[in-house]
Amino acid sequence: MSSPSPSSKMAASEGSDREGSEFGSEDKGMIEYFGLVFHLGVNSIGHEFCHLRFLLLRGRHVEMYKRDPHENPGIKPIRKGVIGHTLMVEELGRKRVNQQDVYVLRFYNRLDETKKGEIACATAGEARRWIEAFDQAKQQAEYDLSRGSSTRRKLNSGNELNLEGHRPRVRRYAHGLRKLIRIGKGLETLLHQSSDLGDFRSERYFEGDAGDAIEAHEWKCVRTVNGIRIFEDVADSKIGKDVLVKAVGVVDASVDTVFEVFLSLDRHRRYEWDMLTSHLELVDSINGHYDVVYGTCGPNHLARWQSKRDFVFSRQWFRGQDGAYTILQFPVVHKKQPPKSGYHRTQINHSTWEMRGLNLSPASNAARCLVTLILELPTSSGCCMWKKNHWSDFEKTVSYALLSQVAGLKEYFGANPALRFDSPTTVVNSKVSTSSASGEFEDEEVGDEFYDAIAADPSSEDEDSDDDVEDAQDGKMKLKNVSWAIASLALKRSSVTVANKELDDHIPPISMDASQYHGSMSQGKDLTDTNCWSCPGGQGFMIRGKTYLKDNSKITGGDPLLKLLAVDWFKADNRIDNVALHPKCFVQSKAGKKLPFMLIINLEVPAKPNYSLVLYYGADRPVRKESLLGRFVDGTDIFRNARLKLIPSIVEGYWMVKRAVGTKACLLGKAVTCKYLRQDNFLEIDVDIGSSSVARSIIGLVLGYITSIVVDLAILIEAKKEDELPEYILGTVQLNRVKLDSAVPFEV
Repeated sequence: MSSPSPSSKMAASEGSDREGSEFGSEDKGMIEYFGLVFHLGVNSIGHEFCHLRFLLLRGRHVEMYKRDPHENPGIKPIRKGVIGHTLMVEELGRKRVNQQDVYVLRFYNRLDETKKGEIACATAGEARRWIEAFDQAKQQAEYDLSRGSSTRRKLNSGNELNLEGHRPRVRRYAHGLRKLIRIGKGLETLLHQSSDLGDFRSERYFEGDAGDAIEAHEWKCVRTVNGIRIFEDVADSKIGKDVLVKAVGVVDASVDTVFEVFLSLDRHRRYEWDMLTSHLELVDSINGHYDVVYGTCGPNHLARWQSKRDFVFSRQWFRGQDGAYTILQFPVVHKKQPPKSGYHRTQINHSTWEMRGLNLSPASNAARCLVTLILELPTSSGCCMWKKNHWSDFEKTVSYALLSQVAGLKEYFGANPALRFDSPTTVVNSKVSTSSASGEFEDEEVGDEFYDAIAADPSSEDEDSDDDVEDAQDGKMKLKNVSWAIASLALKRSSVTVANKELDDHIPPISMDASQYHGSMSQGKDLTDTNCWSCPGGQGFMIRGKTYLKDNSKITGGDPLLKLLAVDWFKADNRIDNVALHPKCFVQSKAGKKLPFMLIINLEVPAKPNYSLVLYYGADRPVRKESLLGRFVDGTDIFRNARLKLIPSIVEGYWMVKRAVGTKACLLGKAVTCKYLRQDNFLEIDVDIGSSSVARSIIGLVLGYITSIVVDLAILIEAKKEDELPEYILGTVQLNRVKLDSAVPFEV
């Protein structure tokens, strides 16, 4: 399976910035995505299955086949369904199936999570491709819903079919020129016994690789070794304090390919680039984004050691909305791997890996990515010998071996050009297809929603059992990779004052006396206060400038449009929704009802117990109905999910937490489930952080250090049109070393 050609892929991805306008144009061809996936589920006798299937996505319609329908004309789909606007796609991470790692995607209805199903992809790159494809189909569904056309009536949920044991009829369509985009490689390559990883291009362009919040690090290049640069963080250097160093290198491969090579435990492959480990094995898999690994290394190349060494460490990884990977490595103790005789148990450095795609010209057939490894060097260990001209001694340390892994990856891909290039995708145009419907149907009998179609249906899945992939030797498959390159665009930094075009200037502003507004968390008076909140302003955040659509330039944020009035810090056994309706809530107070408009952000934190951080923002004048904020406040959930954006920044705290959280803006409605409550003079947004496995992992790490960190958050509405630029910040908050036990029980 391979990636789309440049022109076809751009046609598929531009819709995210055009409010779905392209879907209404009949002269545009509908793009068809297809490729091999694994269908996961449980059969009628309770056994888990993993069947190789051919998935075809055409417009809003998806079909699942036993074999490729392009090569087997007349074959009927075993499952089919419709993509609706309530579809959610969650990336569950890696899972071990038949001695191979696959990447699992979970589909569910955000209004009814009992409707769900799972597929798995051979590589992380294929998983990302399918996520993008389904997001495109969901945008089509959202556009159809907003248009209220005949298509909407035909795709009404009331027309859903029950697919228990039924095989759907095949219908013919002949509407529009179709573009066929293959995702992944064919069966012959998927089953090929080869250790190579394929790498393919993609011209999906994202915002710059710099963060959207200004960081305090000041990196100074101190060495250049084996083609990589080594930096030291000199921003906060103190005598006796641990030192942060990083190795940075440009690798001639896609970010997906590098990620998979790095995570691979294959001994022969690691021998080619990893000078530290001689053996790695999986100890425990916590979830799809978190595992524990045991490794050994001999003293041969690190002559400073006199005995064999072993170590146990955890790996936790996340993929951002821009496609970049962050991998955290911690030394751990695990009961399955106690100290062994003949080995000296050592601890590897706390470290983070960051892999980010680099910009390429559209004509390029190669992919490149920037690989960064950041290490913590304890001064007590003597690992800072390189600062005292003892470089030869430093070369015998674990820290040096870790830093050299960047150079090892760089040279490994340089010596294996087959990992970096592949032929472009074949794009097939067709005016008539014998596959199932995607334009106008012969009747209104439409398939199920997609999560119904792929849900593990025991009666039908037994009938669908594999008879075509059992030939794979020992059930093992060597899976090839599909990847994409992410562009990094330069940022132009300049200051801006927020233009107040969002509030009604014909009405005089009211006075908002801070003494009238109170929450369960106190407001800090100075920098020494803890377990409190404050308003940091918007100067520490980067937002889209006036010319962003032309040159992708960003500018520093100005003062927030809305004023933060109070903050509540609640805890409860269950998730807390609709806080504003509680009779004792600040919104229901006399002072709250006098405000022209309030925005309530309820960040629901999954834990035991569950926590809710509730931010109350107020405006001193009514919101203009025709403004961007007005369209957001009174708009549809579809519009809100596509626009609500949050920028995080850990100002103070453990450096690995900073790297895990990052500083990139996140579209909340795309990453997690958001619920909206619009009543009276307020809009409440309930952000369910627990609805995403990646978000749960990150927030779990943050909670472990919450009493020692200071975090800034900025809330804004993403601008996608020229008349909406420059962006402005709705509101900010700074949380200073919050204590979990200070949360107030929420009265139900």
